[in-house]
Amino acid sequence: MFETARSILKQDPAAHSVAEVIFTYPGMQALFWHRIAQYFFQHHHPFLASLIRRHNEHRTGISIAPGAQIGKRVFIDHGVGTVIGDTVIIEDDVVLLHGVTLGSRRIEDTGRRHPHIKQGVYIGSNAEILGPVTIGKNSKIGAGAVVLHDVPDYATAVGNPARIIEHNGE
Repeated sequence: MFETARSILKQDPAAHSVAEVIFTYPGMQALFWHRIAQYFFQHHHPFLASLIRRHNEHRTGISIAPGAQIGKRVFIDHGVGTVIGDTVIIEDDVVLLHGVTLGSRRIEDTGRRHPHIKQGVYIGSNAEILGPVTIGKNSKIGAGAVVLHDVPDYATAVGNPARIIEHNGE
């Protein structure tokens, strides 16, 4: 948690201290409660995990399914309206702005239904990434984009439906 807070302090010019980030940033609080819910989910207590998730949603305005796998130093900036589905994988050093949806496109009981967000991705406000797509390492997703297909590493995707406007294939 302190590692994430220090990372946010470096990225956000509005942040003044680690304590401020930990106690006042809803994204930090949402990740804290998610980690507790995920523990109970992984230890076969889905009802308790769901109660904690609901508490998290009520306190922060951020909905994170207990089954979502979230890496280190993830920054959910502002966060209100953000939805992260059950089979989502978010790797380290990802930034999500408010209103981001990482959701599914259809109801299925098995398999991966949600996005895989690789390391260093930046996702703009109100972007929707839907289905079992992969967003490549260090890519950027523009505000309001609707992503239905994979985005390669080091690319920028914008629009509805999203299209690649820049690709620095490093």
